[in-house]
Amino acid sequence: MPTRRLPNYLRSVRKSLGLSQKEMAFLLGARTSGNISRYERFARVPSLRTALLMEAILAVPARELFAGLFAAAQERAATQAQQLLHALSDRPSSQAHTIKVEALKAIAGQARHSKTNTNP
Repeated sequence: MPTRRLPNYLRSVRKSLGLSQKEMAFLLGARTSGNISRYERFARVPSLRTALLMEAILAVPARELFAGLFAAAQERAATQAQQLLHALSDRPSSQAHTIKVEALKAIAGQARHSKTNTNP
């Protein structure tokens, strides 16, 4: 049975490197550590730029730092892919259509595969 993932693992990764919130804020170019605290308490989601900076600083891929958010995004993509597959089911087949359908099936299948993975 898969475990539920936290929205992010920023605090545990930061602490494992011995960085304080103030030091993390400095590395991110922030004036205060307030946003770091909000990110770690799941009260705020960082911008893409900040998330990528965090990945560079902490040496952990953003999809792992934000495992819960990534899992939710993957579920959403899978749901949307299923809906689009259904909408395209009555269209005539062509090479482009076949490529598109296979890509959508892969997107839909990724969420099912990730549900069986219990690692954050």
